[in-house]
Amino acid sequence: MSADQNPTAPQAALVLHKVVKSFGPVVALRSGSLTLERGSIHALIGENGAGKSTLVKIVAGLYRRDAGEFLLDGESVDFTSTAQSKAAGIAVIYQEPTLFPDLSVTENIFMGRQPTNRFGRIDRKAMRAEAVEIFQRLGVALDPDRVTEGLSIADQQIIEIAKAISLDARVLIMDEPTAALSGVEVERLFAVARSLRDEGRALLFISHRFDEVFDLCDTVTVMRDGSYVDTQSIAETTVDDLVRQMVGRDVTELFPKLPAEVGDVILDVRGLTRAGVFRDISFTVRAGEIVGLAGLVGAGRSEVARAVFGVDTYESGSVTLAGVALPKGNPQKATARGIALVPEDRRKQGLVLDDGVSRNITLAIRSKLAKWGLIWGALENESAKVWASRLEVKTAALDAETGTLSGGNQQKVVLGKWLATEPAVLIVDEPTRGIDVGTKAEVHRLMSQLAQQGMAILMISSELPEVLGMADRVLVMREGRLTGEFPRAEATPEAVMHAATADAEVAR
Repeated sequence: MSADQNPTAPQAALVLHKVVKSFGPVVALRSGSLTLERGSIHALIGENGAGKSTLVKIVAGLYRRDAGEFLLDGESVDFTSTAQSKAAGIAVIYQEPTLFPDLSVTENIFMGRQPTNRFGRIDRKAMRAEAVEIFQRLGVALDPDRVTEGLSIADQQIIEIAKAISLDARVLIMDEPTAALSGVEVERLFAVARSLRDEGRALLFISHRFDEVFDLCDTVTVMRDGSYVDTQSIAETTVDDLVRQMVGRDVTELFPKLPAEVGDVILDVRGLTRAGVFRDISFTVRAGEIVGLAGLVGAGRSEVARAVFGVDTYESGSVTLAGVALPKGNPQKATARGIALVPEDRRKQGLVLDDGVSRNITLAIRSKLAKWGLIWGALENESAKVWASRLEVKTAALDAETGTLSGGNQQKVVLGKWLATEPAVLIVDEPTRGIDVGTKAEVHRLMSQLAQQGMAILMISSELPEVLGMADRVLVMREGRLTGEFPRAEATPEAVMHAATADAEVAR
């Protein structure tokens, strides 16, 4: 059912119709429309910058719309705070939950609205009983008395959902909830989502992962450039149709693999071992080669990358670059010698979000830009402009705060920062996590071009199609050990998944 066709659908729990939102001269939302029906899971998709987040923040009470309709159970609403949105029965579960780490699971669920007994004291027994009842309804085993600190992101999200149920939320919005979850955790979250749907609640699921959208959702709405495009039944559409609507064109080459001449070994890792994390890791990466490092979440892939780059240390083994040994635990030396690491968590490990785009792009080469001990802004901007232009970073200005950019553009800034060092080896950890399909194709094309120019690339990815589509050779890790190595022609989904899950080990 199209939100534009029937903005007052009788079963609609929530309706947004031709909503507009601007920030000064910047129009974030030109015509946002969305209809959520009770007892249904609705997907909202679109490229970064399509207006999804702005639409959600209007529903959550963070922003007020400038124009358009906002109906809740058929009544017009205009929230001026998040408290009003929550009181109206709307809950938003974000990718990274914000809980109090020193409090128990139960205390987090009832924070700010603890029930009291007849003496005016907090009724902890009643709180705990309700928490237990909610977890039983959700079919999850969480200890209501344990401290929240140390819980996985998946468990923290379940607590946020339990909080929403305790508030009797009728509309639940899940914003990229699976980005940091393993396959088992995703399945548990989906089971909870389906149970909430079956109770008659309306759910909105925002994701860049099409397999999850088709597995979980009943309907899907597409947005592009701040405007509503279409709403369709999942059963009546395809991935190709949705991609075409999202980007306004056919993305025929999501994995553009350019021919590249594979040269000499540039990076040579031998017997790398860190107790309890990874053991006897040995591999090479050659000039012009993209080596994919696959495996399940927790297999130790990121830890190996951090050790190679020097962020983390290791007990034994060696890392050599072009035949010369690198000192361990020294990322400055690694950078100077020609290794670059684009980390998995770009926001926490790759960027200074409060700084401008130009400052972030030049972070790793600031010593080269200094003259007489000073860094000149004009020189910094000139250097940054080259990479911002080449990577097509969409920003109002080079001094704009990086934290205001979309996820895809933030990823481009991180790539620009490290490519500015002119590395011989580029290590990219989850290069396209959380970015839209159009930007994914751009990042893949850039990696392919860099390999064609002779760069050695080690790519870590949890997305199997990305590994199979981009890698010349695939390495697989399981529980801290290498368990498979496949040339491109032999890297099938079945072979890679078997190596990632079976108790095998690469012969040495």
